Amino acid sequence: MSIFDAHFHIIDPKFPLVPNDGYLPPEFTAEDYQSLAKKLNINEGAIVSGSFQAFDQEYLIHALNVLGNGFVGVANIPNSMSDEELDRLNQAGVVAVRFNIKRGGSEKVEFMQTLSNKLYDRFGWHTELYVDSKDLASLKPLLETLPKFSIDHLGLTDVGLKELLYWVERGVKVKATGFGRINFDPIPIMKTIYDVNPQALMFGTDLPSTRAKTPFSEADIHLIREHFSEDTLENIFWKNARQFYNLNSNILHLNTRI
Repeated sequence: MSIFDAHFHIIDPKFPLVPNDGYLPPEFTAEDYQSLAKKLNINEGAIVSGSFQAFDQEYLIHALNVLGNGFVGVANIPNSMSDEELDRLNQAGVVAVRFNIKRGGSEKVEFMQTLSNKLYDRFGWHTELYVDSKDLASLKPLLETLPKFSIDHLGLTDVGLKELLYWVERGVKVKATGFGRINFDPIPIMKTIYDVNPQALMFGTDLPSTRAKTPFSEADIHLIREHFSEDTLENIFWKNARQFYNLNSNILHLNTRI
């Protein structure tokens, strides 16, 4: 079964890196990723900008050029970015903006509504959130203003599971990623999410697993395969993400809101 990797990072020292709380990640180039992806039968995916890349997205354009068709980008974008630069990112294959609420390194939350709606209306881009589910309740009024968004790493903690499922019921995607970052057994939570909305879960490797207590390994894929049926696996590993990232269609902007 082919896999769409809905969440991985590229760290190329040829491009600027910014310490986040004193941390700089080790090198992990697009070529490094290609080597691992081939072994895992990953054919498409989404490169996600990290806190350590801040607003310089030249690395992302370069990585998309290296990886080629089937790969898209998720960028850290300032609210002040010019229309010309936004057009350039869109043409390079960027399809989403990220707000890193957990670690920072992205635009401030106060600009989320304006920027998310601007990018959705202009390009059809969605918003991706690195957020602890325990914070979803306080963010609810803001999140209700967003046209289309996803949540990283199964929400990180099980404290806010009720709030996470509230959004799953409303069509929000949740990334089954970062098993080494979460504080719970991923399988029961994944099953609960899938039962609420079979289109919600999107698998990702989270390579190279920067700062995760336990880095990604092929065992994470096997774990999912052991607990879900073939039809379910096709949704989690392939269909859901391709639909979300608009790779099932030549239409760049699907004018629907969750």
